[in-house]
This record gives sequence, C-alpha cells and structure tokens, in this order.
Amino acid sequence: MTDTPREIVLIKNGELALKGLNRGTFETALVKNLKRRLRSLGSFELRRAQSTIYVEPLDSDIDMDDVCRCVSQVFGIAAFSRARVVEKDLAAIQAAAVDYLRDTLEAAATFKVESKRADKTFPYPSPAISAEVGGAILEAFPHLKVDVHEPDVIVNVEIRDFGAYVHTAQIPGAGGMPVGTAGYAAVLISGGIDSPVAAYMMAKRGLALTAIHFASPPYTSERAEQKVRDLLRQVGHYAGRIKYILVPFTEIQEAIRDHCPEELFTLVMRRMMMRIASRIAEREDCGALITGESLGQVASQTVPALRCTDAVATMPVFRPVIGMDKEEIIRVSRKIGTFDISIQPYEDCCTVFTPRHPRTRPTLRMLEEAEAAFDFEPLLNKAVADAVPTTL
Repeated sequence: MTDTPREIVLIKNGELALKGLNRGTFETALVKNLKRRLRSLGSFELRRAQSTIYVEPLDSDIDMDDVCRCVSQVFGIAAFSRARVVEKDLAAIQAAAVDYLRDTLEAAATFKVESKRADKTFPYPSPAISAEVGGAILEAFPHLKVDVHEPDVIVNVEIRDFGAYVHTAQIPGAGGMPVGTAGYAAVLISGGIDSPVAAYMMAKRGLALTAIHFASPPYTSERAEQKVRDLLRQVGHYAGRIKYILVPFTEIQEAIRDHCPEELFTLVMRRMMMRIASRIAEREDCGALITGESLGQVASQTVPALRCTDAVATMPVFRPVIGMDKEEIIRVSRKIGTFDISIQPYEDCCTVFTPRHPRTRPTLRMLEEAEAAFDFEPLLNKAVADAVPTTL
C-alpha cells in the first residue's frame, strides 16, 4: 500500500455516453468546466479513462468536502464517488476497505461488496475480489452481517488503469449537459422566483448564459438590483460564469404609462423588453431568449398574451417552467438556493405601473394599435446602446 493514503473523486458522465462520435467534445467541455470551478480550491490533476473522470488533489491541504460540494454543482455529471486510491494488490485493497470505511461500517448492521475489474490483467475475477474484501471486513467488524439484497452499506471496489479504488455508494450529480455545449442564450432575469429557476434549468441543458435585467430608477431601488446580482451569483454555482447586462428602462415605462391604455401596460412593457432583449442577444451572439413565464400564472402569461409577446422576438424563446405550478418552481428554487434571495422585499420594474384590470385575452392588432400612438423606436435604440455588461 502507498505510504500516504490518497483520496480522489471518481466522476461518471451519464448522458454524455449517448453522444456517440461527439462524446469526446462533450467530455472535453466537462473537464474544462471542472477545472475552472475547482481552481479556487487548489491544484488538481484531471484524467479521463473508461467513461470516468478522475479528479486528484495535488495539494495536501485541500478540503475534500469542498471538492465534493463543487463537483455536485457541475452540470454534465450523473454521479460521483469520493474514493481511496491504493495499488492494485489484494491485501492493500482489503486494508483500505477496513481503514477508509471504518466509521461507516461501524455504524452499519449489514453490508455487501461489489467489485468491477476494468483492468483484466488483475489476477482475481470480480467475485473473488468481493469475497476476499468481504472476508476482511467481517473479520475487522464482527457485528456486521452480509446482505446482498438490501444492505445498509455497499462497499465498492474498482480495479482500473490507474489503480484500485475503494468507496461506498455513488453520490447523485447535477445531471444535464456541460455548460456551453448547447451554445449561448440570454435570460431575462427579474428579482422574482421564476426566472432564476428558468436560468438554472436551461444551463442544465448546456446553455451558457447572458443575463439581461431591466431597471427603472427611481421606481426600482439599488437594493432590487443588488438582489438580482445575488441571484445570478447563486445560479452561477451551477451555470458557471454569467455575463450580466443592466438595461435602463425608466423612460420606456413612463412613455408606456403616458401613451398606452392602462389595461395593456404590462403587455406593451413585455413586448418592449422582448424587442430590447432580442437586439442585445444578437449583439452578444446568443441564439435564444429564456424567460421564467409559467402558463396562466398572471395575466401576461395566458396563451394569447404569450403569442403577442413572442410576435416581436427575433429568435426562439425558451420557457422551461411553462408547465410547472408555483409549488414546483419554489421547490427547485429552494434546491438551488435562490428562494430566500428572491423573496427579499425589493420590487423590480415588472411591478411598476401595474394595471388595475389587465387584459388577459389581447390580440396583436390591439397591441400594435396601442404602440402606434407613440414612436418608441428612439427609446428602444437608446436602451440597447446604454445596456452594457457589468461586473458581478
């Protein structure tokens, strides 16, 4: 056995295995994302072999709890294991299983050993490895019993190219596809619950994100804008780096208030947002827009209203929470850590000049006639020009 016990993380790709000849491209992107996310924790060596990514710390003071927490938030990972590395020697593997898993085995009543021999040059077949390691565990922990059907603990032994690995059950990963492999999209981000969840869900499908936020000072406060920054930082734990673009929206909202029928305020506002977001997205080389709209949740999210909104978009609009109810969305927001930020009482521009009786079944002709009462184009151009990326 090696003089200094080594601990690494074994990562299973999951969905990437279905990518056929393009699989290498996706795995390369995943490794790149992992390196970037792990950089702040120390130095690591990452290797790929046999559908597994090996993450080995090179610094002795790296906190493996932090490493696992980071790995659990990287899209493209189906599952991972924290494992002890030993030389490919049966006695070394037996000793490692007893030592490395001592606390877990002492707290259990039953166990079984599962072995995989990817390196066929190892002289013992998988059943023999399991039997020998199981015998060593029973000798060290006499209170344990073997249960091959529903054990408290599964001891895994893997014989691979780079060594032998001992670990317990795999930990579920974030799933999805590596961020960046599906291209780029712009998410319209508010300070509410829904849009951060939408951003998270589309990043999970491999989209790299640019976030567009509309601010209307003095009607919206600096605290509201800070809340959005905090939300994006939290989503960024999963989505990686997010470019943040702040759009000044006050003049447009005041023009809508002064020239459009009150019942159409929100719908005209949404159409102006879509126009601006489409132009910014094209400027930023994004191929789609993302919103947090859920069908029927508010008056501007009925089928007729969404049709009128989409009519001014110049690219596909993804709405990943469209079929979810509020409780389902809240459940995801709690999981990713955005809920407590979203419920902070700082309102965004969507609450400015809210109509008392909003129109729920608008028509395109109705909205086009309302917008024709004022030339919004100069204000749209100004908002796009003044919308510049800011630092999170």
